[in-house]
Amino acid sequence: MTRKYWKGIDELKETPQFVESRDQEFPAQTSVEDFLSDEKLKETSTGRRDFLKFLGFSVAAATVAACETPVTKMIPYVNKPENVTPGMATWYASTYYDGNSYASILIKTREGRPIFIKGNRDFGISGGSVNPQIIASVLGLYDSQRLTDPMMGNEVSDISKVDKKVVSSLKSAKKVVLVSNTVISPSVLGAIQELKSSVNGEAGDKFEHIQYDAVSYSAMRDANKESFGLTTEEGSLNGVIPNYDFSKAKTIVSIGADFLNSWLLPTQFTTQYAETRNPDAKWMSKHFQFESLMSVTGSNADIEE
Repeated sequence: MTRKYWKGIDELKETPQFVESRDQEFPAQTSVEDFLSDEKLKETSTGRRDFLKFLGFSVAAATVAACETPVTKMIPYVNKPENVTPGMATWYASTYYDGNSYASILIKTREGRPIFIKGNRDFGISGGSVNPQIIASVLGLYDSQRLTDPMMGNEVSDISKVDKKVVSSLKSAKKVVLVSNTVISPSVLGAIQELKSSVNGEAGDKFEHIQYDAVSYSAMRDANKESFGLTTEEGSLNGVIPNYDFSKAKTIVSIGADFLNSWLLPTQFTTQYAETRNPDAKWMSKHFQFESLMSVTGSNADIEE
């Protein structure tokens, strides 16, 4: 406890330079005018690497100084919902489908705001598997470019006026066509059916619903129709799209089908495919992939050509 340590000879002898730097907590500030008028400035030189370091630091410092944290005002609940605790997340089970990707999901919310999506392992055919598109879909709820108010004629309007205008236009139109991607939600299909009933009126043929997908499998349906004459549950002869169970396949041969990424139902196929790719299991599937360009599925194959 009686020992004393020094950082250097200057501190031990308390030289004038050390005392000056010790007693001066903040360095002396030099104005820009004094700095530029210094005659010794022309004699100094700075390496390219040091110059880039100083430039990068100054730009970063200026950027941070220019950014101001937005003020968010919090208003407490007057009547707090029973299942909501401020500061604690609430999870909801749901499904996701955008015409291409499908999965059973769990949505994490805070005070009613969805902030995270993950797969639901306890329910659904996807077995908890999701793809990047499904996880990133929550960002669409916070798009700053979305309209915040109803618009009419490029001007902000009242929602009741917009509803009246839409209803009157639908009633006066000779033909109403609703174009959407493939809809599998019972609630959405029910809403479309109600819209059809209200628009058709006595005529009965005024409303038409067209389902169109950017990535279509109609060619596969037509091929199955021509090859097998398969019918749907309703008995219509329009072909079907098959389903596959990769957990039962000991040999997998894929020709240009990226079934782990974008072909048919990759969220379901990924879970099934992983079940038989365990080297420590009783048997392990053999995967052959034939394709012109490397894909996610091809990168996981045993033999890729």
